Amino acid sequence: MLQLRPNCECCDRDLPNETTDARICTFECTFCSDCAETRLHNTCPNCGGELVRRPRRPAAALTRHPASTERVLKPEGCAPAVA
Repeated sequence: MLQLRPNCECCDRDLPNETTDARICTFECTFCSDCAETRLHNTCPNCGGELVRRPRRPAAALTRHPASTERVLKPEGCAPAVA
């Protein structure tokens, strides 16, 4: 089950479950669409994987399976992945 992390790892922007602006890789590294597209060129700086739109969990399912509250942030910011 996806963790649905609450923020962008680069800029710390809030990314609640209902947003369509969250991007994730296969390891669930999470970024906002702005950082993913303009800074990272849709490539995860952690693993080099593709960043895609994170699905939204239906509201009824959030009660039983809530989104994560653990924030992950790169204090030094994000640099594009090295190919």
